[in-house]
Amino acid sequence: MKKLILFAVFLVAAQACLAQAAAGAAATVPAEEYAVAEIDIQNFDFGKIAQGKPVDHEFTLVNRGKVPMIITNAQPTCGCTIGSWTKEPIPPGGTGFVKATFNAAAAGVFDKGITVTANVATGVIVLRIRGEVLAPTPN
Repeated sequence: MKKLILFAVFLVAAQACLAQAAAGAAATVPAEEYAVAEIDIQNFDFGKIAQGKPVDHEFTLVNRGKVPMIITNAQPTCGCTIGSWTKEPIPPGGTGFVKATFNAAAAGVFDKGITVTANVATGVIVLRIRGEVLAPTPN
């Protein structure tokens, strides 16, 4: 029984050491292996917009890194924004885009995020669109 307990303690200690080694290895990835996104406006404000009239904004991203930037996904936080983005790799110094469209169906203030997954150091870039949808005034 003592051997079994000793073996279990050894196994747990070994797993903890391996986990720390893996975390340390991930932290030592050189910055040159990531793309660096420079964004024209990360938080775009549409201001006041008319209800029922979709609006869109195209975010511009410049790759300031030393490797091509690859955008693998652009996911809105809700179904009311539809994103398209540059599908081909963005070379160092090159420009790409993420386009967000807001359908403006419901009146009121909105603040929505678009999570862009790319080969940047953090793994994601968060873009935001906001504004206020105004209901039509009755005649």
